[in-house]
Amino acid sequence: MYGQSPPRAVLLLLGLLLTALWPIAAVEIYTSGALEAVNGTDVRLKCTFSSFAPVGDALTVTWNFRPRDGGPEQFVFYYHVDPFKPMSGRFKDRVVWDGNLDRCDVSIILWKLQFDDNGTYTCQVKNPPDVDGLIGAIRLSVVQTVQFSEIYFLALAIGSACGLMVIIVIVVVLVQHFRKKRWADRAHRVVEIKP
Repeated sequence: MYGQSPPRAVLLLLGLLLTALWPIAAVEIYTSGALEAVNGTDVRLKCTFSSFAPVGDALTVTWNFRPRDGGPEQFVFYYHVDPFKPMSGRFKDRVVWDGNLDRCDVSIILWKLQFDDNGTYTCQVKNPPDVDGLIGAIRLSVVQTVQFSEIYFLALAIGSACGLMVIIVIVVVLVQHFRKKRWADRAHRVVEIKP
């Protein structure tokens, strides 16, 4: 009895307990979720990730596209040690790697947007042994002009207030300068009159 190993049921229970307490690790993907860009411009599709495993040569990044009006998923970009651009199709010569693996950034830039680029772009990262995880998605809307949002209004208001303050400071400095000059001229005339 004394030299025997514990029963299998105890080991199984201990294994289940450790599995339940041990955090399940997976690649986590972060994207903007939704993005609006003007037709004919370039757009950066930002995708970052976190992984429990250090980034190495086994890391792969896959970008795909599904049109808004439906249809099959299309290849956009692939990265494994080096970037691999599409050799044919709608994204040929229109996509470039803009990532930085030191910062866990696997973003791409899409050039010369067209209205048929409306749809969902997916970003998938595998960093073995950390290969599980959700796929990041960006819903891109290509528009004729960007809508005026609260952020633009706030930036315009802050910029206008700063511009107004600069103008007021310049006016005050000029007024002070001309006052001093006028007083200096008067003092000079007084000095000339006294002799």
